[in-house]
Amino acid sequence: MINTQVKLAKRPVGLPDASIWSIEKNDIPDLKEGEILIQIEYISLDPAMRGWLNDARSYIPPVQIGEVMRAGAVGKVIRSNQGRFEIGSYVYGTGGVQQYIATDGKGWFNVDPALAPLPMYLGTLGMPGFTAYFGLLNVGKPKEGDTVLVSGAAGAVGSIVGQIAKLKGCKVIGIAGGSEKCKYIVEELGFDAAIDYKNEDVKLGIKTHCPKGIDVYFDNVGGEILDLALGRLAMKARIVICGAISQYNNTTAVKGPSNYLSLLVNRATMQGFVVFDYTKDYGIAAQEMASWIQQGKLISKEHIELGIENFHETFLKLFSGKKKGKLVLKVSE
Repeated sequence: MINTQVKLAKRPVGLPDASIWSIEKNDIPDLKEGEILIQIEYISLDPAMRGWLNDARSYIPPVQIGEVMRAGAVGKVIRSNQGRFEIGSYVYGTGGVQQYIATDGKGWFNVDPALAPLPMYLGTLGMPGFTAYFGLLNVGKPKEGDTVLVSGAAGAVGSIVGQIAKLKGCKVIGIAGGSEKCKYIVEELGFDAAIDYKNEDVKLGIKTHCPKGIDVYFDNVGGEILDLALGRLAMKARIVICGAISQYNNTTAVKGPSNYLSLLVNRATMQGFVVFDYTKDYGIAAQEMASWIQQGKLISKEHIELGIENFHETFLKLFSGKKKGKLVLKVSE
């Protein structure tokens, strides 16, 4: 069998173009003792992937030149030289942008396609869902009646954050790009209101929908919107720094907040977090969110593209906004 792989060819400056990656076809290696062979069916596309391309210190080592592009994946075990995973079982882990992976199984977990569609294990029941769950509940610590503002609200993380906040009895305002996405988060996901950053005055929108201030701000975008949120904090507000997608493709220095003294005035806190810090509790999050999905209290939406050869084009949808919910690439036919 031949393995089609997407490898990092060079480091990007700004928004990555197609030359950043190379597509290679290589033989699948023979399995060593204790290894399994996984046929990857779906891969996860996440904004964090842009940060993994930079040769800089971060919470995880960068992808090296010549390596398969890192990505979460779900697939089927088709060969096994060990007893932990059975042939025919489905598993989730960091498989990379490729069709097959030989691995010792460390960091891989069984998933059940009978309980949820496979792409959902890359979204709501995977890293984005866990990011929303732990970021909001453990860092944001919402209380019933709080006003929660979410940026990137139509994305894989933001859409789940807003729904969980509603389940916890909060008033939820989402910031999204375009009338279609704003309509989606209000009418389908149950947000109380939406602010269209592409066509509205965001500062005025925040003032209108958060008249008593923001108790929890879940930030996925950074930049100017973070600054505007800081200017409207309630007393003892909590700001959750999850990501800064507006800054990831900068060719100049990252723009930091100028309104940071609002933290002092309002005795507020601003905390960054990485979902990998909560690995031991993933099962708790998955069980509770699966229950919410089954009860119809949580909506999971996956945007699925086809073909490993379309990786670059699909990757760009993370930054163009041409998707709703979790972005997934179907690798195998």
